[in-house]
Amino acid sequence: MSAVTPLLRADFRPRAEATLRRERHEPEYGILVAVLALAAVGILMVYSSSAMKAYLKFDDTFAIVGPQIQWAILGLVAMALTSLADYRWLRVLSIPLFAIGIVALILVFVPGLNVVVGGSSRWLKIGPLPAVHPAEFMKLALVVYLAHWFATRGTAVKGFRTGTLPFILIAAPVAALVLLEPDLGTASVLAITAFTVFFVAGGNLLHLGALSVVGAAGVVRLFMQGYQVDRITAWLNPWADQSGLGFHSIQGYLALALGGVFGAGLGESRMAGGLFLPNASNDFIFAIIGEELGMLGAGLVIVLFLAFAFLGIRTALGAPDTFGALLAGGITAWISIQAFINMGVVVGLLPVTGIPLPFISAGGSSLVISFAAVGILLSVSRETVEKGTWNDAPADRGRRDGRAHLPGPRRRPIASRPLRGG
Repeated sequence: MSAVTPLLRADFRPRAEATLRRERHEPEYGILVAVLALAAVGILMVYSSSAMKAYLKFDDTFAIVGPQIQWAILGLVAMALTSLADYRWLRVLSIPLFAIGIVALILVFVPGLNVVVGGSSRWLKIGPLPAVHPAEFMKLALVVYLAHWFATRGTAVKGFRTGTLPFILIAAPVAALVLLEPDLGTASVLAITAFTVFFVAGGNLLHLGALSVVGAAGVVRLFMQGYQVDRITAWLNPWADQSGLGFHSIQGYLALALGGVFGAGLGESRMAGGLFLPNASNDFIFAIIGEELGMLGAGLVIVLFLAFAFLGIRTALGAPDTFGALLAGGITAWISIQAFINMGVVVGLLPVTGIPLPFISAGGSSLVISFAAVGILLSVSRETVEKGTWNDAPADRGRRDGRAHLPGPRRRPIASRPLRGG
């Protein structure tokens, strides 16, 4: 017995110490590859679609793509930092991030601080700082806060008073502020993303359906007016006003048609580098991709987004805790939904909304925030474990005091090895 006891201690001491350390491994490199490939395609196509216009307007072909490269570098730094950090600390920052997002959305209505573009107050500029789009920041802040809030609710999420009603009070003001800018496209992305997190968290499906119907009816009644109605009219029949309401859509269709299967080649756009296609370097950049790279190039972009969505869902399914699962699911839904809406607009599946294609369209705020979100997704992927469904994750909600906390290390117990030699 005396000989066995030291052996047992020697055998189990490292194992006991190991349980105190969080189980980590390499991140999901497929997500990183997909995102970097999309960003590389984006910089290339932003230059191709804007060089001629930038030369005519600024006498500098890099006037538009230059800042995009700088934003991309800043985004890569943000992604590196968030991927190396423990994503659980976002629970501590969730409320401050959400509060900052709300304040920023309110400030865009303050004259002198906002920048009005196309009749919409979407941009915020404070002093010498570059103009930013607060709604882009709110996409990430909303996902983080909802993931934290739902992770503390447990089965109470299914109740109307304990789950659905508080969810409405969180998400509705955010969507309303963006709708008032007005920015129907971004508000739609925010709303659909919030509903997705609500669904993944176990929200009542009947409540979700009713909310969707009531929310859509409310938007149509209160916000669908003026140019938004015109966009729907143009979507239904763009050929009725080819030089007016339907001009954007028709030029996009023409660019895709000219590209054919293999495309005209980089810089060989017959739309004169975006001179005849409005918003060629941002909202309609997918049309330029289709024209210059053809159906094969456009198909590659779609495949990269599908790969990102698949790997993001797999990361959510394998997350080590509920907060991580909801966080990964929300980020994946937000970026994938926004990509689908943008490409759906270009090919005519949806009315023109004016939202960028993630990682590809020109725009600093969207690029940096998207990269930071991917870093968080990679942080979650460092700790994924093999399991069946996302709700197999160890519970980190429904504590006695109901307060948020940072989940501690979680690891399955390790069975002891059989002793050899008796």
